[in-house]
Amino acid sequence: MLEVPFWLWGAFAATVVVSLAVDLLAHRSAHVIGFKEAAAWSGLWVGLALIFGAVVFLVLGTTAGTEYTTAWLLEKSLSVDNLFVFAVIFAYFRVPRSYQHRVLFFGVMGALIFRGVFLALGVAVVSRFTAVLFVFAAILFYSTYKLLKDEEESFDPGKSLAVRLLRKIMPVSDEYAGMKFFVHEAGRRVATPLLAVVAAIEAADLIFAVDSVPAVLAVSDDAFIVYTSNAFAILGLRALYFMLAGLLDRFHYLSKGLAIILAFIGVKLILQASHKTISTSIPEIPSPISLAVIVIVLAASVLLSLRRPATPHPTAAPGEETASRADATASENPRRQRAHASGPGAG
Repeated sequence: MLEVPFWLWGAFAATVVVSLAVDLLAHRSAHVIGFKEAAAWSGLWVGLALIFGAVVFLVLGTTAGTEYTTAWLLEKSLSVDNLFVFAVIFAYFRVPRSYQHRVLFFGVMGALIFRGVFLALGVAVVSRFTAVLFVFAAILFYSTYKLLKDEEESFDPGKSLAVRLLRKIMPVSDEYAGMKFFVHEAGRRVATPLLAVVAAIEAADLIFAVDSVPAVLAVSDDAFIVYTSNAFAILGLRALYFMLAGLLDRFHYLSKGLAIILAFIGVKLILQASHKTISTSIPEIPSPISLAVIVIVLAASVLLSLRRPATPHPTAAPGEETASRADATASENPRRQRAHASGPGAG
């Protein structure tokens, strides 16, 4: 484990808290996030992540800095699937575009907490039972298989587990009340549909963690590296969604690129586990090679998508095209399939 100075943990926590506070204040009133605003915020989050990565390089060394950068880029690429599911959830609940940022803000808050818990558990398990890496590798290989296998699968929002549980806890009204999560109706406190959307977003992130946590643990088993990299990737997710909301279906080869990345990480996990449990003569894949593979595959996927455009899907309104694409291609990605199964629903 790295000997991380306390001040570096404090700097990370302060950066996250201040950034979230500034973000919340900047979007305290409901308004539609346009491309230029989203691009500016996305640039800010990426800049913060890279600056923090530079600090890691200087303070903890080249190896730690490379692992942080690799883990951040890996989580950033895997989180693209979240964007498709966000579009589906927003379309199903007919969330006004001016309210979507508030939903994603609280979704990110929950994701930071839950992802921290899962990563802490993962680091603890790996440090005591190295052989569990073989299980993680199997999960990634299964995800790769599902990514590459074409099969149609319908999406039934009415089967949502998260929203049905919310409705059992308290009644949910049918109408939005601005950006409020609770209102009083007939003398009782009820939730608005906006809270149901947050519940669906949180449920989706929990499901995405099934792939993300094993993948990032293949890059590093240090709690500081895996959590800070995940946190900065998650923080920029909202801005990335609003920036790419109408462009997601253009990157139709990205799922294939993610399949290659997951398979590569699976191989890395097997070699890593074999090196530690079977023989030290078995080579491991260095972090610089992992970083290079991820960058090359992502770049190739994007370029190939742009050079060979997919057949456009007819749409009626902005934002619906992304949701339609997410529904139509859910079978291409097990992360999306599982999220759809726990996604929004009337209950």
